[in-house]
Amino acid sequence: MKQVAIGSLIRTWRQRRHLSQLDLASDANISTKHLSFLETGRSLPSRDMLLHLAEHLEVPLREQNVLLVAAGFAPLFSERSLDDVDLDPAREAIQHVLHGHEPYPVIAINRHWQMIMANNCIDYFLAGVAADLLTPPVNVLRLSLHPEGLARQIVNLAAWKAHLLARLRHQIELTADNYLDELYHELAAYPTNQAHSTPIPPYHETMDIALPFSLRTTHGTLSFFSTTMVFGTPIDVTVSELAIEAFFPANAATAEHLRRLHSAKLSQ
Repeated sequence: MKQVAIGSLIRTWRQRRHLSQLDLASDANISTKHLSFLETGRSLPSRDMLLHLAEHLEVPLREQNVLLVAAGFAPLFSERSLDDVDLDPAREAIQHVLHGHEPYPVIAINRHWQMIMANNCIDYFLAGVAADLLTPPVNVLRLSLHPEGLARQIVNLAAWKAHLLARLRHQIELTADNYLDELYHELAAYPTNQAHSTPIPPYHETMDIALPFSLRTTHGTLSFFSTTMVFGTPIDVTVSELAIEAFFPANAATAEHLRRLHSAKLSQ
């Protein structure tokens, strides 16, 4: 497989960020001429210069390693398995968040939206989901939008699908990940048929700070909003690509219902 020239990679990332050579040169405090020489291969970047440009281009750690190798340098950022003993603190931090968030659902996902951990409250979402969608690795976007997944239970499916696709498209723009691009087109092709959907509760009865995720379940309609947490200043590729998606009740009725469900589960 032919190695891509480092200059071409720098140019590709600059264009992906919609920056001109002048924009990037100004941001990175280097001359436009020097940047042009780097992109055309007339000059080769030092390791420090390459990392400096990658920082200003917001290149993910995984792709920074690719840049370094293309320039003839060793990768800088490690990529350990999540079960590696060196990642015990990260894994324990995730488990602490999962346990502490009960009685509300929370999941941990990797860069491809595959669920790697979840607390027991996630079970409230999964009744009636096709078994093959729950076979590891579970892709939570496919689980959400597949016609045999949660899609038939999501009250506001069209709005929620648009929200998830927008997030995924933004992630693709940041990472240039081909797997995510293929996933995007798969999800976008799923039907959004809400002929049997019940009306969404009036706006003031849900919330006015975020789009709610409203789901019909065997326990009634539950409404949530979500937050995403990531590790700050990661220097390991695996850790940099982890995210925790926590769901909070969007109204008092959902909060009370989840507390009762959790209490009943603990008493069993």
